[in-house]
Amino acid sequence: MAKPPARRASSQDIDLFLQKSRNISEFVARQPRLLFAIDATASRQPTWDSACHVQQEMFQATSGIASLAVQLAWYGGFGLFSASPWLTDSRELARLMAGVQCEGGRTQIARLLRHALGEHRKLPVRALVFIGDAVEESADSLCNLAGQCGLLKLPLFLFQEGRERAVEKTFRRMAELSGGAYAGFDNSSAGTLAALLGAVARYAAGGHAALENSSGDSARLLLQQLKT
Repeated sequence: MAKPPARRASSQDIDLFLQKSRNISEFVARQPRLLFAIDATASRQPTWDSACHVQQEMFQATSGIASLAVQLAWYGGFGLFSASPWLTDSRELARLMAGVQCEGGRTQIARLLRHALGEHRKLPVRALVFIGDAVEESADSLCNLAGQCGLLKLPLFLFQEGRERAVEKTFRRMAELSGGAYAGFDNSSAGTLAALLGAVARYAAGGHAALENSSGDSARLLLQQLKT
């Protein structure tokens, strides 16, 4: 027996759908925005699973402060760079991150910073969080971009995996120029990274006051750098 023809959407149905979509977009646009960026090159593979778990701590840390819109950005492989839509659902962000694969390739921090500046010019971004272990680009160029972030009040929170001195020097300078903060960690201190990410999330959602009202060494470390 032939199926009856499907009901065609009326103009009213379409208007209601479009209005709902606009309402969702406007809601997300009003939330404090944090760009969460990760180096997904091959050197990060040993700690990748840990990083996927740790990022959940960051989103949970904003509970009771404000909704937070987060964009996940990453690079890896041969020129691969990707960024998600701005999302407020931590489960969707976790799903996206679980689908990222580490691949061999050079760092693309400059490309990331240019992307962040472009997003910030559209609608303000409260902070950029970056987790990485290497710098294979001109430190001067990266510091120039970090300075531009500072002028536009987009602080960079740079978390270094490992102990490479040249990377630390560049990350520290970038954090200083942008008005952000730097911290290092290794594969034995995932808990430290989780606490630091949580502190940044509270800062992005509630500003300096949220950090000042937080207990713990991680909040104090970031607050001290932000005030210098």
